[in-house]
Amino acid sequence: MSEEEIRSQISAKEDDITRIEEEASKNDASAEKEIEDEFDPKIDETNTKLGEEEKLRDEAIEKAAEWADKKKEKIAVAKSESKALSKLKSDKEKALNNKLKEIESDKKTQIKEKQKEINSLKKQLSNLEKEKAKAAAAAAAKED
Repeated sequence: MSEEEIRSQISAKEDDITRIEEEASKNDASAEKEIEDEFDPKIDETNTKLGEEEKLRDEAIEKAAEWADKKKEKIAVAKSESKALSKLKSDKEKALNNKLKEIESDKKTQIKEKQKEINSLKKQLSNLEKEKAKAAAAAAAKED
């Protein structure tokens, strides 16, 4: 092969390289556009969903904190009410016991008074019976 032919082949090969590079460059741009067209909408959609989910997450965290505070508050209130209930039940039982003792004491006092009256009446009855017996004995003695 002649020098000129070799130079011509080299030039043709260099032209091929240039054409391959240009074609690769076009393919790069085309591939980039194709991939962007395929993935960008998905990325945008996912990014939007991410933003929404992060917002919901933040709201949930905020609500959880509020509910945690509310839980603490309600636990304290319930504990306080439980103590108040226990105290009221205890006070009720003490008041009932005191009232029952008072009633029992009044009952005993009234019964004691009635027993005294009964004893007095029994004594009167006994005296009347003795007098009646004396009178009957005297009447029987008079008859004799």
